[in-house]
Amino acid sequence: MKIKALLLSAVMVAALLVGCGSKDTSTNAPAPAETPKADATASASVTSDPDVFTKAISKDGKWIIAATKDLTFDKDLVLEGEFKNGKKDDAGKELIQRKIALYTQDDARKVTARFTLTAPKLTIKSPQASIEHGTFKGDLYVETNDFKLIDNKVEGNIYFKDDAAKAGFKMDDTSSVSGKQEVKK
Repeated sequence: MKIKALLLSAVMVAALLVGCGSKDTSTNAPAPAETPKADATASASVTSDPDVFTKAISKDGKWIIAATKDLTFDKDLVLEGEFKNGKKDDAGKELIQRKIALYTQDDARKVTARFTLTAPKLTIKSPQASIEHGTFKGDLYVETNDFKLIDNKVEGNIYFKDDAAKAGFKMDDTSSVSGKQEVKK
């Protein structure tokens, strides 16, 4: 009786080991699915760390930079680089966009908190860039022809590199600029 029980246990263990560990190596077996690689250009940088924020707005950074608290810098900042946001237009072309998000939101995309970014100067070099739902304290220098403010306050001036940059600037009804908006070459 003991031998039958031991033999039965050994067969069950062997069956489990073979069943769990077997791999079909025949040529008819489908190839394992590849894990798609994340589109680095479509990822975001969500941070409360000034060093991470500075890297994220660089040409080697992310398409969206989201602050999770007020950030203050005593040096000039530059938003540069061309980034794709992972979306496509009606023709299937990848959309270029760059966003500084000075807010947090809930699952319904309702703004839950707003933050202030303070720097002596922020130069906008990225195409299709925007600053959204917060406050920027300092002077903005716009070098692109398509910069936007979306529900954002600028406590400072906006200087444009030329008339085309000024003409291409847009801000919605909830945005404001406390200083002047002028071309400064």
